[in-house]
Order: sequence, then structure tokens, then C-alpha cells
Amino acid sequence: MTGTEFDNLVVTSGRKLYGHAYRILGDKEGSEDAVQEVFVRLWKMGMELDKYESVEALAVTMVRNYCIDQVRKLRFMDPGRDTALAGLHDPEPSAHDQIERREASAIVLRIIEELPDQYREVIRMRDIDELSFEEIAELTGQNINTLRVILSRARKSVRDEYNKQAK
Repeated sequence: MTGTEFDNLVVTSGRKLYGHAYRILGDKEGSEDAVQEVFVRLWKMGMELDKYESVEALAVTMVRNYCIDQVRKLRFMDPGRDTALAGLHDPEPSAHDQIERREASAIVLRIIEELPDQYREVIRMRDIDELSFEEIAELTGQNINTLRVILSRARKSVRDEYNKQAK
């Protein structure tokens, strides 16, 4: 990317990137810093930018990731700090939410128990026991791609049955 192309990117994308940053950070100065930092990083990438189909899309992704990192740092240093992302995660669910989650979990476990053996075992190993596909392949002797298909179908069966029961 030439210097002129980079200047055009800054002029055409700066405001858009600032908007993305501001939605995440909710802070004028922090958003300006985020956009400036991303432009510096893009400039340092130099000719590597030619490899990307859309440098603007790359810039948007970089701004988003940078801002999310900043929010995480701020929360770590000052948990009470208010940002646009604050409140998205309630660390203490209400009693009602806890009861609903328990009931939903019980329903899902019952549905899993009713699945065909192959589906039940794969979904149990992957989603409950949290085994990797490699570990499951070792235990079952099946191909990893086959396991992915089985897991996808098992999850779809659980989801469909859960939706039927939730109505």
C-alpha cells in the first residue's frame, strides 16, 4: 500500500472507525486513541496490507479487538468503571434465572439421554466431558470429520426437541 493509498484510507475510514470504537468504549479520548493506534499498526504493516482483500474491513476488526482489549484492561484495573459494555454480563443471576437454568439443564440432559447411542455418546464426550475431537476419535475409532457431523446432528436433535418442549 502506497502512502497516498494509506492517506485515503485514513480520510475515508477514520470517522467510521471512530464510531465503532466509541460504541464499544463510550469515551471520546479513548476512541480517538484506539483509531490512532490501529492506523499506526496498519502503517507498520506496510506492504503486507496488499495481501488483504479489504483493508477497511481489517481496520474495523483491529479497532474492535483493540477496544475490547481496552475494556478488559479497564475492568481488571477498575471493576466499577462504566463503559458501553458494562452490564452485558451479570455475575450474579437472580434466583428466578437460576431456577430457569436448572430446569432447562434438566430438560436438555433428559433429551440427551433419549438420543440414539452414537449421538448421545459423542455429545456427552464433547459437550459434557469437554473432550477434544482428537480424544473422541481415539476413544471411538471414528474419523474427526465424521464426529463433527454426528455432533452437529446430535445438537440439532437436542435443539429441535427442546424447542418442541418449550412451546
